Amino acid sequence: MTDTVIPPSTTPVSADAPARFDSFGLAPEILRALQEQGYEHPTPIQEQAIPVVLQGRDVMGAAQTGTGKTAGFSLPIIQNLLVHANTSASPARHPVRALILTPTRELADQVADNVKAYSRFTGLRSAVVFGGVDIGPQTAILRGGVEIVIATPGRLLDHVAQKSINLSQTQILIMDEADRMLDMGFLPDLQRIINLLPKKRQNLMFSATFSPEIKKLAASFLSDPVTIEVARSNATSENVTQVLYKVAEEEKRDAVSFIIRERGLKQVIVFSNTKMGASRLAVHLVKQGVKAAAIHGDKSQQERMAALEAFKQGEVEILVATDVAARGLDISEMPCVINFDLPYNAEDYVHRIGRTGRAGSKGDAISLHTDKDDRLLADIEKLTKQKIVRLQLAGFVATSVHTERRENSGRGEREARGSDRHDRGERGDRAERSERSARTYQAPREKVDPWFLKPYEPSTASAVAAKPEVATKVDASKTPKRAALLGGGSLLGKKN
Repeated sequence: MTDTVIPPSTTPVSADAPARFDSFGLAPEILRALQEQGYEHPTPIQEQAIPVVLQGRDVMGAAQTGTGKTAGFSLPIIQNLLVHANTSASPARHPVRALILTPTRELADQVADNVKAYSRFTGLRSAVVFGGVDIGPQTAILRGGVEIVIATPGRLLDHVAQKSINLSQTQILIMDEADRMLDMGFLPDLQRIINLLPKKRQNLMFSATFSPEIKKLAASFLSDPVTIEVARSNATSENVTQVLYKVAEEEKRDAVSFIIRERGLKQVIVFSNTKMGASRLAVHLVKQGVKAAAIHGDKSQQERMAALEAFKQGEVEILVATDVAARGLDISEMPCVINFDLPYNAEDYVHRIGRTGRAGSKGDAISLHTDKDDRLLADIEKLTKQKIVRLQLAGFVATSVHTERRENSGRGEREARGSDRHDRGERGDRAERSERSARTYQAPREKVDPWFLKPYEPSTASAVAAKPEVATKVDASKTPKRAALLGGGSLLGKKN
């Protein structure tokens, strides 16, 4: 595999005369859609990728997240598929011609929204399929015929197994965030999907990061690709200001509340490493009067999409998320992201902070750091080749933590005093019981009759003593009979 490399670039060709979308030869239908969304000038990745993709070349696009990779590959794809656009109702006239694979449901939905917006005037059909929702409606749409399919690998293979999709006429394959798909264990699924596609096709890979594993995968199916890098690999956006605050582990929740309150932040994503941590932080923020919601893998797809929609509409101000939201979410003018936890994977840091500072706007990335995070911080700074600015969180007091500590301390003291009184009382009770027991249960003194100590001596006194017993024997025939009442009312000894 030989690469044609386009050198890194961070600015348009000419600052005086920036490139425009209408300079790429895009169809009027596409330009109309872009104009309605207010897009006139392409970003650097779009400026370099669109002409190459239009030529039908394979591409490896390396660009930091938030620079417009989705439009960089979807616009030229729509342009190249326009020759197949038609209004026929027959599914046979709408075979799958372009397949876009994404690692997560959220990214798939985001890409699908963009593709639908860019192709709205073209007559091309598109559909998105992902897991976690009923497969029935997706099946109906696919069987109706679509030219562009955006999918997660697992659900796509489900449709293949059910024969609701045919990939035999697919002309273009796009892997978006392919490194993430490998991290999530999708490599076997990707290989199966590639084997289902025609050998002759155009292949595109776009991501913010390219690991050695991704390059190995690319070498297995890309043909003479053009490598486009608009920024150094694993670089973070210069539009994002990164700061780091060191706090104690138990004070992190209060620190997030303090930052949000002091800065008056709205439409902010707070990233947590764990699903439980995300849920607990969201509950804490709600108790602090913040409109917050959590999104993570334990939430159903409907719950996740509802939370995202509420966040986009401003009904939810703070979205607490795991890395399920680190890629693909495009929230316009998001002012800030907060790392409640530093990510375990340094590359995820690049994607997290890429949710802000998008499309040339400015943004802040705030991270909380504890003593146990030293290794994670070192990995991030090594990957991004920059040192994050350390600052003190001035004026911050972890009130709820201190209150909890005081309550716990007071409760502990009360319990200790009560326990001491209990112990003293118990000790006194035990002593009293022991003393009482000693008095009550002392072995009785045995009274010894001296008569029992004498040796046995037969004498006439015993015989004499026995005679009265014989003499006093009662003669039953002369004793008056008495009646006794027993059960049944019968009388015993009654004369007949």
